Amino acid sequence: MSPLFKPFSLKSLDLPNRIVMAPMTRSMSPGGIPTEGVVEYYKKRAAADVGLILSEGTTIDRPGASFDPKIPNFHQEEALAGWKNVIEAVHSAGGKMGPQIWHVGMARKPGTGPFPEAYSDSPSGMTHTGKLVQPVPTQEEISDITDAYAAAAGNAKKLGFDMVEIHGAHGYLVDQFFWDVMNRRDDKYSGTLIDRAEFAREVIRKCRAEIGADMPLCIRISQWKQQEYSAKLAHTPEELEAFLTSLTDAGIDMLHCSQRRFWEPEFDGSDLNFAGWAKKLTGVPTISVGSVGLKGDFFGAFQGEGSEVASLDNLLERMERGEFDLIAVGRALIQDPHWATKVKEDRLEDLQAYSAESLKVLT
Repeated sequence: MSPLFKPFSLKSLDLPNRIVMAPMTRSMSPGGIPTEGVVEYYKKRAAADVGLILSEGTTIDRPGASFDPKIPNFHQEEALAGWKNVIEAVHSAGGKMGPQIWHVGMARKPGTGPFPEAYSDSPSGMTHTGKLVQPVPTQEEISDITDAYAAAAGNAKKLGFDMVEIHGAHGYLVDQFFWDVMNRRDDKYSGTLIDRAEFAREVIRKCRAEIGADMPLCIRISQWKQQEYSAKLAHTPEELEAFLTSLTDAGIDMLHCSQRRFWEPEFDGSDLNFAGWAKKLTGVPTISVGSVGLKGDFFGAFQGEGSEVASLDNLLERMERGEFDLIAVGRALIQDPHWATKVKEDRLEDLQAYSAESLKVLT
Protein backbone atom coordinates (compact mmCIF):
# COMPACT_ATOMS: atom_id res chain seq x y z
CA MET A 1 0.00 0.00 0.00
CA SER A 2 3.09 2.26 -0.08
CA PRO A 3 1.86 4.70 -2.79
CA LEU A 4 -1.05 5.69 -0.56
CA PHE A 5 1.14 6.25 2.48
CA LYS A 6 3.91 8.43 1.17
CA PRO A 7 4.07 11.91 2.73
CA PHE A 8 2.88 14.91 0.74
CA SER A 9 3.69 18.59 1.15
CA LEU A 10 2.27 21.73 -0.46
CA LYS A 11 3.27 25.13 0.88
CA SER A 12 2.36 25.11 4.60
CA LEU A 13 0.47 21.80 4.35
CA ASP A 14 2.34 18.63 5.35
CA LEU A 15 0.43 15.35 5.15
CA PRO A 16 1.52 11.90 6.33
CA ASN A 17 -0.19 10.15 3.41
CA ARG A 18 -2.20 10.62 0.20
CA ILE A 19 -5.70 9.76 1.50
CA VAL A 20 -8.26 12.57 1.51
CA MET A 21 -11.74 12.43 3.01
CA ALA A 22 -13.96 13.71 0.21
CA PRO A 23 -16.46 16.50 0.93
CA MET A 24 -19.85 14.90 1.47
CA THR A 25 -23.05 16.71 2.41
CA ARG A 26 -24.56 15.22 5.57
CA SER A 27 -27.22 17.82 6.50
CA MET A 28 -26.79 17.22 10.22
CA SER A 29 -26.00 20.74 11.41
CA PRO A 30 -29.34 22.20 12.58
CA GLY A 31 -29.53 25.92 12.00
CA GLY A 32 -26.30 25.68 10.02
CA ILE A 33 -24.25 25.05 13.18
CA PRO A 34 -21.90 22.02 13.40
CA THR A 35 -22.86 19.93 16.43
CA GLU A 36 -20.74 17.84 18.76
CA GLY A 37 -21.72 14.88 16.61
CA VAL A 38 -20.14 16.61 13.61
CA VAL A 39 -17.01 17.27 15.68
CA GLU A 40 -16.68 13.58 16.59
CA TYR A 41 -17.45 12.48 13.02
CA TYR A 42 -14.44 14.33 11.64
CA LYS A 43 -12.20 13.61 14.63
CA LYS A 44 -12.66 9.85 14.21
CA ARG A 45 -11.39 9.97 10.62
CA ALA A 46 -8.46 12.19 11.58
CA ALA A 47 -7.47 9.73 14.28
CA ALA A 48 -7.67 6.79 11.86
CA ASP A 49 -5.02 7.67 9.25
CA VAL A 50 -6.94 10.01 6.93
CA GLY A 51 -4.23 12.38 5.72
CA LEU A 52 -6.46 15.33 4.83
CA ILE A 53 -10.11 15.97 5.60
CA LEU A 54 -12.17 18.18 3.32
CA SER A 55 -15.34 19.27 5.05
CA GLU A 56 -18.79 18.86 3.65
CA GLY A 57 -19.82 21.89 1.64
CA THR A 58 -20.26 24.85 3.99
CA THR A 59 -22.03 27.90 2.67
CA ILE A 60 -21.02 31.53 2.24
CA ASP A 61 -22.84 34.62 3.52
CA ARG A 62 -25.53 34.96 0.85
CA PRO A 63 -29.20 34.35 1.70
CA GLY A 64 -29.68 31.99 -1.25
CA ALA A 65 -26.43 30.06 -0.82
CA SER A 66 -28.05 26.99 0.79
CA PHE A 67 -31.02 24.78 0.00
CA ASP A 68 -31.15 23.07 3.39
CA PRO A 69 -31.12 24.72 6.85
CA LYS A 70 -29.26 21.67 8.20
CA ILE A 71 -26.28 22.26 5.91
CA PRO A 72 -23.54 24.05 7.90
CA ASN A 73 -22.56 27.59 7.04
CA PHE A 74 -19.21 29.32 7.36
CA HIS A 75 -20.17 32.82 8.39
CA GLN A 76 -22.56 33.00 11.35
CA GLU A 77 -20.92 33.42 14.76
CA GLU A 78 -22.44 30.24 16.22
CA ALA A 79 -21.48 28.22 13.14
CA LEU A 80 -17.89 29.47 13.24
CA ALA A 81 -17.70 28.51 16.91
CA GLY A 82 -18.83 25.02 15.89
CA TRP A 83 -16.18 24.87 13.17
CA LYS A 84 -13.58 26.01 15.69
CA ASN A 85 -14.48 22.95 17.77
CA VAL A 86 -14.15 20.78 14.66
CA ILE A 87 -10.67 21.95 13.66
CA GLU A 88 -9.38 21.81 17.22
CA ALA A 89 -10.61 18.22 17.54
CA VAL A 90 -9.09 17.24 14.19
CA HIS A 91 -5.76 18.77 15.16
CA SER A 92 -5.85 17.07 18.57
CA ALA A 93 -6.16 13.75 16.72
CA GLY A 94 -3.18 14.58 14.51
CA GLY A 95 -5.20 15.43 11.41
CA LYS A 96 -5.28 18.21 8.83
CA MET A 97 -8.43 19.79 7.42
CA GLY A 98 -9.82 22.39 5.07
CA PRO A 99 -13.38 23.65 4.64
CA GLN A 100 -15.09 23.36 1.27
CA ILE A 101 -16.56 26.81 0.61
CA TRP A 102 -19.89 26.50 -1.21
CA HIS A 103 -22.79 28.31 -2.84
CA VAL A 104 -25.39 26.08 -4.50
CA GLY A 105 -26.62 28.74 -6.95
CA MET A 106 -29.56 27.69 -9.09
CA ALA A 107 -29.42 24.15 -7.71
CA ARG A 108 -31.53 25.68 -4.97
CA LYS A 109 -35.24 25.74 -5.60
CA PRO A 110 -36.92 29.03 -4.61
CA GLY A 111 -38.52 28.83 -1.20
CA THR A 112 -35.98 26.42 0.30
CA GLY A 113 -33.06 26.76 2.69
CA PRO A 114 -32.63 28.87 5.81
CA PHE A 115 -33.91 32.00 3.99
CA PRO A 116 -36.79 30.73 1.84
CA GLU A 117 -37.73 34.24 0.68
CA ALA A 118 -34.28 34.83 -0.88
CA TYR A 119 -33.43 34.76 -4.57
CA SER A 120 -31.24 31.93 -5.86
CA ASP A 121 -28.03 33.54 -7.10
CA SER A 122 -27.03 32.57 -10.61
CA PRO A 123 -25.05 33.79 -13.62
CA SER A 124 -28.12 34.68 -15.70
CA GLY A 125 -31.23 33.81 -13.70
CA MET A 126 -31.73 30.78 -15.99
CA THR A 127 -32.19 27.11 -15.34
CA HIS A 128 -30.17 24.61 -17.41
CA THR A 129 -33.19 24.35 -19.73
CA GLY A 130 -33.01 28.05 -20.58
CA LYS A 131 -35.98 29.15 -18.50
CA LEU A 132 -35.60 32.58 -16.87
CA VAL A 133 -36.78 32.20 -13.27
CA GLN A 134 -34.66 34.64 -11.23
CA PRO A 135 -33.38 38.20 -11.66
CA VAL A 136 -30.07 38.51 -13.50
CA PRO A 137 -27.47 39.62 -10.93
CA THR A 138 -25.78 42.97 -11.44
CA GLN A 139 -22.01 43.34 -11.38
CA GLU A 140 -22.38 44.89 -7.93
CA GLU A 141 -24.21 41.77 -6.72
CA ILE A 142 -21.57 39.54 -8.26
CA SER A 143 -18.89 41.50 -6.42
CA ASP A 144 -20.80 40.95 -3.18
CA ILE A 145 -20.91 37.20 -3.88
CA THR A 146 -17.17 36.99 -4.55
CA ASP A 147 -16.53 39.02 -1.39
CA ALA A 148 -18.56 36.45 0.54
CA TYR A 149 -16.35 33.62 -0.72
CA ALA A 150 -13.30 35.59 0.38
CA ALA A 151 -14.78 36.27 3.81
CA ALA A 152 -15.34 32.54 4.29
CA ALA A 153 -11.75 31.80 3.27
CA GLY A 154 -10.58 34.44 5.73
CA ASN A 155 -12.63 32.76 8.45
CA ALA A 156 -10.85 29.49 7.71
CA LYS A 157 -7.51 31.20 8.18
CA LYS A 158 -8.61 32.79 11.47
CA LEU A 159 -9.99 29.52 12.83
CA GLY A 160 -6.75 27.66 12.15
CA PHE A 161 -7.71 25.43 9.22
CA ASP A 162 -4.86 24.05 7.13
CA MET A 163 -6.12 24.88 3.63
CA VAL A 164 -9.25 25.99 1.77
CA GLU A 165 -11.22 24.40 -1.06
CA ILE A 166 -13.60 26.33 -3.32
CA HIS A 167 -16.49 24.23 -4.63
CA GLY A 168 -16.43 24.87 -8.37
CA ALA A 169 -18.02 21.62 -9.55
CA HIS A 170 -21.22 19.62 -10.00
CA GLY A 171 -23.44 22.35 -11.40
CA TYR A 172 -23.32 24.64 -8.36
CA LEU A 173 -22.76 28.40 -8.57
CA VAL A 174 -19.11 28.63 -9.67
CA ASP A 175 -19.67 25.80 -12.12
CA GLN A 176 -22.81 27.50 -13.45
CA PHE A 177 -20.61 30.42 -14.50
CA PHE A 178 -18.27 27.96 -16.27
CA TRP A 179 -21.17 26.31 -18.14
CA ASP A 180 -22.42 28.08 -21.26
CA VAL A 181 -25.86 26.50 -20.84
CA MET A 182 -26.47 28.55 -17.69
CA ASN A 183 -24.15 31.51 -18.25
CA ARG A 184 -25.83 33.71 -20.85
CA ARG A 185 -24.43 37.03 -19.64
CA ASP A 186 -23.13 39.70 -22.01
CA ASP A 187 -20.34 41.16 -19.86
CA LYS A 188 -16.83 40.15 -18.77
CA TYR A 189 -18.13 36.98 -17.12
CA SER A 190 -19.39 35.47 -20.39
CA GLY A 191 -18.09 34.40 -23.79
CA THR A 192 -15.54 31.62 -24.21
CA LEU A 193 -14.83 29.11 -21.46
CA ILE A 194 -11.86 31.23 -20.41
CA ASP A 195 -14.10 34.30 -20.26
CA ARG A 196 -16.72 32.40 -18.24
CA ALA A 197 -14.01 31.46 -15.74
CA GLU A 198 -13.56 35.13 -14.78
CA PHE A 199 -16.06 34.78 -11.92
CA ALA A 200 -13.99 31.92 -10.47
CA ARG A 201 -10.78 33.88 -10.96
CA GLU A 202 -12.23 36.80 -8.99
CA VAL A 203 -13.20 34.40 -6.21
CA ILE A 204 -9.70 32.89 -6.26
CA ARG A 205 -7.89 36.23 -6.21
CA LYS A 206 -10.02 37.55 -3.35
CA CYS A 207 -9.64 34.32 -1.35
CA ARG A 208 -5.88 34.43 -1.86
CA ALA A 209 -5.75 37.98 -0.57
CA GLU A 210 -7.52 36.82 2.61
CA ILE A 211 -5.48 33.69 3.35
CA GLY A 212 -2.02 34.84 2.28
CA ALA A 213 0.54 33.25 0.00
CA ASP A 214 1.45 30.17 2.04
CA MET A 215 -1.95 28.61 2.79
CA PRO A 216 -2.93 26.15 0.03
CA LEU A 217 -5.98 27.03 -2.03
CA CYS A 218 -7.74 24.25 -3.93
CA ILE A 219 -10.71 24.24 -6.29
CA ARG A 220 -12.99 21.31 -6.99
CA ILE A 221 -13.97 21.05 -10.65
CA SER A 222 -15.94 18.62 -12.77
CA GLN A 223 -16.91 18.09 -16.35
CA TRP A 224 -20.26 16.50 -15.40
CA LYS A 225 -23.13 18.48 -13.90
CA GLN A 226 -25.90 17.22 -11.67
CA GLN A 227 -28.27 18.77 -14.20
CA GLU A 228 -26.59 16.89 -17.09
CA TYR A 229 -24.23 14.02 -16.37
CA SER A 230 -22.82 14.00 -19.91
CA ALA A 231 -21.86 17.70 -19.92
CA LYS A 232 -18.29 18.73 -20.73
CA LEU A 233 -16.61 22.09 -20.28
CA ALA A 234 -13.47 21.09 -22.17
CA HIS A 235 -13.67 18.71 -25.12
CA THR A 236 -9.94 18.47 -25.82
CA PRO A 237 -6.73 18.53 -23.78
CA GLU A 238 -5.93 21.92 -25.30
CA GLU A 239 -9.21 23.40 -24.08
CA LEU A 240 -8.68 21.86 -20.65
CA GLU A 241 -5.14 23.22 -20.41
CA ALA A 242 -6.21 26.78 -21.19
CA PHE A 243 -9.11 26.59 -18.73
CA LEU A 244 -7.15 25.12 -15.83
CA THR A 245 -4.12 27.33 -16.39
CA SER A 246 -6.34 30.39 -16.09
CA LEU A 247 -7.31 29.15 -12.61
CA THR A 248 -3.81 28.28 -11.45
CA ASP A 249 -2.49 31.60 -12.74
CA ALA A 250 -5.13 33.32 -10.59
CA GLY A 251 -3.81 31.61 -7.45
CA ILE A 252 -4.99 28.00 -7.26
CA ASP A 253 -2.40 25.59 -5.81
CA MET A 254 -4.26 22.29 -6.24
CA LEU A 255 -7.00 20.90 -8.48
CA HIS A 256 -9.60 18.48 -7.11
CA CYS A 257 -10.90 16.73 -10.22
CA SER A 258 -14.27 15.08 -9.69
CA GLN A 259 -15.49 12.19 -11.81
CA ARG A 260 -17.91 9.34 -11.23
CA ARG A 261 -15.30 6.56 -11.53
CA PHE A 262 -11.63 7.41 -11.07
CA TRP A 263 -10.45 4.70 -13.49
CA GLU A 264 -12.27 6.10 -16.53
CA PRO A 265 -10.16 7.97 -19.12
CA GLU A 266 -10.95 11.63 -19.73
CA PHE A 267 -10.02 11.79 -23.42
CA ASP A 268 -9.71 9.23 -26.20
CA GLY A 269 -6.23 7.92 -26.91
CA SER A 270 -4.99 7.91 -23.29
CA ASP A 271 -5.93 6.10 -20.10
CA LEU A 272 -5.22 9.21 -18.00
CA ASN A 273 -8.18 10.15 -15.87
CA PHE A 274 -9.39 13.71 -15.26
CA ALA A 275 -6.91 14.38 -12.44
CA GLY A 276 -4.14 12.78 -14.49
CA TRP A 277 -4.73 15.12 -17.39
CA ALA A 278 -5.00 18.13 -15.07
CA LYS A 279 -1.63 17.34 -13.50
CA LYS A 280 0.02 16.70 -16.87
CA LEU A 281 -1.29 19.94 -18.37
CA THR A 282 -0.69 22.31 -15.45
CA GLY A 283 2.05 20.74 -13.35
CA VAL A 284 0.16 21.48 -10.12
CA PRO A 285 -0.84 18.74 -7.65
CA THR A 286 -4.18 17.07 -8.22
CA ILE A 287 -6.71 15.11 -6.20
CA SER A 288 -8.60 12.32 -7.93
CA VAL A 289 -11.92 10.91 -6.74
CA GLY A 290 -14.71 8.61 -7.85
CA SER A 291 -15.97 5.30 -6.42
CA VAL A 292 -12.75 4.43 -4.61
CA GLY A 293 -12.90 0.97 -3.07
CA LEU A 294 -16.47 0.35 -4.23
CA LYS A 295 -18.04 -1.23 -7.31
CA GLY A 296 -21.01 1.12 -7.71
CA ASP A 297 -20.75 4.87 -8.28
CA PHE A 298 -22.10 7.47 -5.88
CA PHE A 299 -25.16 8.38 -7.94
CA GLY A 300 -26.68 5.12 -6.75
CA ALA A 301 -26.21 6.19 -3.15
CA PHE A 302 -28.68 9.03 -3.69
CA GLN A 303 -31.23 6.42 -4.73
CA GLY A 304 -30.70 4.24 -1.68
CA GLU A 305 -28.31 1.75 -3.29
CA GLY A 306 -25.47 0.03 -1.49
CA SER A 307 -22.19 -1.08 -3.05
CA GLU A 308 -19.80 -3.99 -2.70
CA VAL A 309 -16.11 -3.64 -1.92
CA ALA A 310 -13.84 -3.34 -4.98
CA SER A 311 -10.13 -3.96 -5.49
CA LEU A 312 -7.66 -1.12 -4.94
CA ASP A 313 -5.12 -2.51 -7.44
CA ASN A 314 -5.96 -0.05 -10.22
CA LEU A 315 -5.72 2.89 -7.81
CA LEU A 316 -2.34 1.76 -6.51
CA GLU A 317 -0.98 1.33 -10.02
CA ARG A 318 -2.01 4.84 -11.00
CA MET A 319 -0.59 6.36 -7.83
CA GLU A 320 2.65 4.39 -8.20
CA ARG A 321 3.25 6.00 -11.58
CA GLY A 322 2.35 9.46 -10.27
CA GLU A 323 -0.75 10.02 -12.39
CA PHE A 324 -2.20 12.18 -9.60
CA ASP A 325 -1.05 13.12 -6.12
CA LEU A 326 -3.92 12.48 -3.71
CA ILE A 327 -7.03 10.33 -3.73
CA ALA A 328 -10.32 11.39 -2.15
CA VAL A 329 -12.45 8.67 -0.57
CA GLY A 330 -16.16 9.25 -0.04
CA ARG A 331 -18.74 6.61 0.77
CA ALA A 332 -16.18 4.09 2.06
CA LEU A 333 -15.25 6.60 4.79
CA ILE A 334 -18.87 7.39 5.57
CA GLN A 335 -19.41 3.68 6.07
CA ASP A 336 -16.27 3.05 8.11
CA PRO A 337 -14.16 5.70 9.87
CA HIS A 338 -11.31 3.16 10.09
CA TRP A 339 -11.11 2.49 6.34
CA ALA A 340 -7.69 4.15 5.94
CA THR A 341 -6.19 2.32 8.91
CA LYS A 342 -7.39 -1.02 7.56
CA VAL A 343 -5.82 -0.26 4.19
CA LYS A 344 -2.59 0.86 5.85
CA GLU A 345 -2.42 -2.38 7.84
CA ASP A 346 -3.29 -4.48 4.77
CA ARG A 347 -6.49 -5.72 6.40
CA LEU A 348 -8.39 -5.57 3.13
CA GLU A 349 -10.58 -8.49 4.16
CA ASP A 350 -12.00 -6.22 6.88
CA LEU A 351 -13.16 -3.49 4.50
CA GLN A 352 -16.92 -3.01 4.59
CA ALA A 353 -19.45 -2.92 1.81
CA TYR A 354 -21.26 0.40 1.63
CA SER A 355 -24.83 0.56 2.93
CA ALA A 356 -27.08 3.50 2.12
CA GLU A 357 -28.27 3.30 5.73
CA SER A 358 -24.96 4.88 6.75
CA LEU A 359 -26.11 8.18 5.22
CA LYS A 360 -28.73 8.49 7.93
CA VAL A 361 -26.29 8.76 10.85
CA LEU A 362 -22.92 10.26 11.73
CA THR A 363 -20.85 7.21 12.66
